[in-house]
Amino acid sequence: MNLIEERVAMARAGTNPFVISRLASGWVVIGDVQPLPGYCLLLADPVVPSLNALGLRERVAFLSDMGLVGDALLAVTGCARMNYEIWGNAEPALHAHIMPRYTSEPHDKRHRPACMGYSWGDAPQSSEEAYMGLIAELRKATAAFSV
Repeated sequence: MNLIEERVAMARAGTNPFVISRLASGWVVIGDVQPLPGYCLLLADPVVPSLNALGLRERVAFLSDMGLVGDALLAVTGCARMNYEIWGNAEPALHAHIMPRYTSEPHDKRHRPACMGYSWGDAPQSSEEAYMGLIAELRKATAAFSV
């Protein structure tokens, strides 16, 4: 079982502390670390290997939910824009990285993907007290489209 499968199983069981909400296509979770405030992921449920493994309706739902999470992050964080990335190379299960981007970022980092510009090993942990308010706000902001 890979990390995404484990996290989805924990979300279903109510034991994943990073869960923000359950949407039609999967689980919105705060990233374990916060290279930029508000970094979230959308974990597909049911777990599938990639976007291309979904049928048309499920694919549209997943991509729509990505956008809804972005809407919530824009409203809550006041960021300038959203970056959406689907990788799946290290964890071969469909999940999307949803990253707020800020005008306050250093110029050399702002124009690069966050995974290339920031040290994830040194990033603050999402379980820190400083992020509890952000998580609560994101839960409120996504409640309108939660299932």
